[in-house]
Amino acid sequence: MKIVNFKVGDQIRLGIKRDQGIIDVEQAAVKFSIEAPITIEQVIAGGEKSLVQLAELVEKEVEIIPEEKVVYAPCIINPEKILCVGLNYTSHGAECKMDIPTSPVLFSKFNNALAAHKQSISLPKHAEKFDYEAELVIVIGKEAVDVSKEDALSYVFGYTAGNDLSARDLQFVTGQWLLGKTCDQFAPIGPYLVTADEVDPNNLDIKCEVNGVVRQSANTCDMIFDCATIISYVSQYMTLKPGDIIFSGTPSGVILGYLEDEQQWLKAGDKVSVSIEKIGSLVNVLK
Repeated sequence: MKIVNFKVGDQIRLGIKRDQGIIDVEQAAVKFSIEAPITIEQVIAGGEKSLVQLAELVEKEVEIIPEEKVVYAPCIINPEKILCVGLNYTSHGAECKMDIPTSPVLFSKFNNALAAHKQSISLPKHAEKFDYEAELVIVIGKEAVDVSKEDALSYVFGYTAGNDLSARDLQFVTGQWLLGKTCDQFAPIGPYLVTADEVDPNNLDIKCEVNGVVRQSANTCDMIFDCATIISYVSQYMTLKPGDIIFSGTPSGVILGYLEDEQQWLKAGDKVSVSIEKIGSLVNVLK
């Protein structure tokens, strides 16, 4: 199932993606007097029961909102943690001239960085070297503490597409990457949150396009540390909570990897698209 968050005025509503458009869950549940979750937090907390309730709505003759009329919100609104994995594709480490890690390289973003599909991204005025990073994003479904690699994927609710936008000149001011990673709106995710039963995270084509030109193209099978390894590793040191999100790393092709005289950093007006097989395309225009 593909689940979305979208806006109706100042309210964020839960939706289900269908071929024809988006079902407004709350509206449909009221119409048919069906008990169903009406927020993504309720869906994740309810687990399989919630998905069964949503599936019941899909079978009804419900009103469909055309996607061109939908104003998207981030598919996860308020995660306790936004974790990111750096240098998780061999080719990306090589292009950045950094050693291949022997354990996952973790850093974080904050909730101020979240943004939605089709949302315009404001570039901070005190930076110049803006870069894209197409990534598969893991959404945790239940509390995970010291879980094994073998069990780790059972703690996943679903997956979405993300762009780990980066201000490289800020990122490398010090040895800590945070400043260049968590600028406002620098973690767009979406448009859809696809439930884990529909996705094999170890075999998904992933690409990034800038103004229609392909800049990154790879498959998640090329990850150094797969999703199960990442989840198991993180859970050894901190409790993963339902709704936490993990950016799992980006393949080669980022601007940072170009020769210095060939680096053409992102700028206002650029359209960046991150596409992941079976999940969808996340599109943002910079301003």
